[in-house]
Amino acid sequence: MLSSGSISYRIIRHAPEGSTEAASRLRRHPLEQAAKSIVVRVATGKRSRRYVLAVVPGDRRVDLGALADRYGGRRASFADRAVAERLAGSVSGSIAPFAFSSELDLLVDRGLLVHDEIYFNAGRLDLSVALSVSDYLNLAEPAIAPIAA
Repeated sequence: MLSSGSISYRIIRHAPEGSTEAASRLRRHPLEQAAKSIVVRVATGKRSRRYVLAVVPGDRRVDLGALADRYGGRRASFADRAVAERLAGSVSGSIAPFAFSSELDLLVDRGLLVHDEIYFNAGRLDLSVALSVSDYLNLAEPAIAPIAA
């Protein structure tokens, strides 16, 4: 996907790491430039739910209350690991900030988008990408909202 056009990105190989803080140290960038991607389950009714790929700066955490409110849900929680990995198509700790499943909404905190470049694991624990924010926005076309605490 990244190599298919005139996208500005860099591949960064490093020791396997799924923790945002540790991966940011390996990639040698400020923690706030890391795109931390977490699959969240929003209970929208007694038997209905919506899954959201919430992307926040690496130095912040997902505001589950804000996600529940945005979707008119009763509550939000982290998705079960197996569900998150199935929807994201990669193992936990390596989820890229792109939604490839129709069952997954992509929602990005505006605080991540103030940088020229963001960093994230690229579906593997030992491979990361540095990507310009403008190219990320053009590729991913995310919804943007204040979802970080």
